[in-house]
Amino acid sequence: MITVECIAELSGHQNPIYTVENSQKPHIFFTAGNDKGVVEWSLKTREFVRVMMPVATSVYALHCPSFLPVMITGERSGRASVYSFAEQKVTHTLDNHRLPVFDIRSVGSKKEILLSSEDGSVSVWETAGFSLVYRFTVSAETVRVMAISPDEKLIAFGCKDSVIRVYNLEDYSLLTELKGHTMPVTALQFSPDGTRLLSGSRDALLNVWDAATFSLLQTIPAHMFTVYDIKFHPTLPYFATASRDKSIKIWGADDLKLYKIISREKGIHSHHLSINKIAWSPYNENLISIGDDKLIFVWDVRFG
Repeated sequence: MITVECIAELSGHQNPIYTVENSQKPHIFFTAGNDKGVVEWSLKTREFVRVMMPVATSVYALHCPSFLPVMITGERSGRASVYSFAEQKVTHTLDNHRLPVFDIRSVGSKKEILLSSEDGSVSVWETAGFSLVYRFTVSAETVRVMAISPDEKLIAFGCKDSVIRVYNLEDYSLLTELKGHTMPVTALQFSPDGTRLLSGSRDALLNVWDAATFSLLQTIPAHMFTVYDIKFHPTLPYFATASRDKSIKIWGADDLKLYKIISREKGIHSHHLSINKIAWSPYNENLISIGDDKLIFVWDVRFG
């Protein structure tokens, strides 16, 4: 049996929140959205810490690479900013895209940062000096999300045209296209063991793919509206999904069964508008959720 308790409801954003990211410091996390700043929060005190940095436009993505003490913001302007924790300032501007940057990922083995954009392309940056290494077109439409396999051999791109394109991460060559959704792909995540790829879409479906054969294993009508995020628990065989339908659902990673629904409809004080992103904290394995209602919820999820 899974029990859920809201242990914090954090406010302060003046507009919808689009992204949440754990810091390299386990008890710290960051949020950003349609405000003019990136905000730092503490899970130790469950309180606001500070506004980390101002931004000129909305922020759709935040990323803190595990191998580098920086935070990267993906902005509506198409720009990405590199904030150095050591220098406490923005040290580099990755100014290659002209349309919004929707996702950011890093490849530790190659020491590279990847940005995906509404322009349908992905740019690759080396982290020694943050210069552009390569840029390639993935789709004629938006590349909304990216997912990297645990062994860093594959990268999957979820696109607005409803197709998932899987590339070889070594040379960025196209391996296959996965066609199982009928609307834009909005969430992607490899399982921790690398055997499966999970995808969510505006069609409200959760698709489960074999990461070796790329065959579609199962289609689950997971939510009522868009599936905006999929995140695996850091240590246990479960994952959570978040949706525009204002609910978070917790599933078994092995049996793909639904075990818990977090929503107002289930009598739980939660978000009253779209839930845009979630994150499991490595600090205490709490689940953090953010949404259009400008609120951050911190959940104590216990697995009986």
